Amino acid sequence: MFIIACLGNPGSAYGRNRHNVGFLAGEYLARTNGIRLDKKSFSSITGKGRFAGSDVLIMLPQTYMNASGDAVQAAMSFYRLGGESLVVLHDEVELPFGEVRVKFGGGHKGHNGVRSIIQQTGSADFHRIRIGVGRPPREGMSVADHALSNFSAEELAALEGRYPAIAAMVDDVLNSAS
Repeated sequence: MFIIACLGNPGSAYGRNRHNVGFLAGEYLARTNGIRLDKKSFSSITGKGRFAGSDVLIMLPQTYMNASGDAVQAAMSFYRLGGESLVVLHDEVELPFGEVRVKFGGGHKGHNGVRSIIQQTGSADFHRIRIGVGRPPREGMSVADHALSNFSAEELAALEGRYPAIAAMVDDVLNSAS
């Protein structure tokens, strides 16, 4: 069993924010694998199913980004899973928009959702799918304001084209960790 934790903030006000790219990618993974995100458990919207030949729980924590670790820890404890069974999808300002990278372990690099997961689980050893949203476009714009800004229609369309690559990376992680 794997937990795929897709990070973002709940509510329509945040729906198309850069910080919510984890939610957007998670919704794509669920939709293309016939997994219904229709349960409320672990302070998250969840769905169980199969992905890459493995049983998965896709979760969209509803705790707000800064407390994502509360939801993730609850699910990991319930299923008695370690970090090798956790895949976290999140936005990454250090990567150019649309670039996607896989990483296992490491620090949080200032990402409050990842920081919360590390604090609550007591370990940085878990898989991450880092989805690039780029740096703030203008001098003086804070990283927080950039992360909480909405994607443009063009950017959303470009992201749609990246979701298959994200799904392939999750597939690779699950197959290599099985």
